[in-house]
Amino acid sequence: MSGEVIRILGIDPGTATTGYGVVRKAGSALSAVAFGVVRTSPREAAPERLARIYDSIGALLDEHAVDALATERLFFSHNETTAFSVGRTIGVVLLAAARRGIPWTEYSPVAVKQAVVGYGGADKRQVQFMIQRILGLEAAPAPDDAADALAVAVCHAHMMRSET
Repeated sequence: MSGEVIRILGIDPGTATTGYGVVRKAGSALSAVAFGVVRTSPREAAPERLARIYDSIGALLDEHAVDALATERLFFSHNETTAFSVGRTIGVVLLAAARRGIPWTEYSPVAVKQAVVGYGGADKRQVQFMIQRILGLEAAPAPDDAADALAVAVCHAHMMRSET
């Protein structure tokens, strides 16, 4: 796998803001291909918001010829409404990947932070700083959702590296 080039789409799911980050893995080198957010309006009905997320993620998968999808595992201890809403977002993201035959892996927030920062209790600024360094970006990725999505993709790249 050392000469193989893999493109990984990391997703930080949310209904109002879904972060995405595409990372290119060539051997042991990692680089950011694209990152940003898909925003939806709370004035839109849930089906329209989910359709926008589905279409946007599908376009990213196609445009960047993504080979693997990684998401952060849903973890909510208090707000069931938010958990259900984010779960729906993950569902449409997975559907977009499944329609294209793209494999999916999920990671816990602690695993993502551990892979990127080396410490599972890292804060958002530490994650942004390390993503900037790992991917050789001129500035820390923003907003937080995009940085988190890149972190998920980098985590997956590291996990792939450890499996080979």
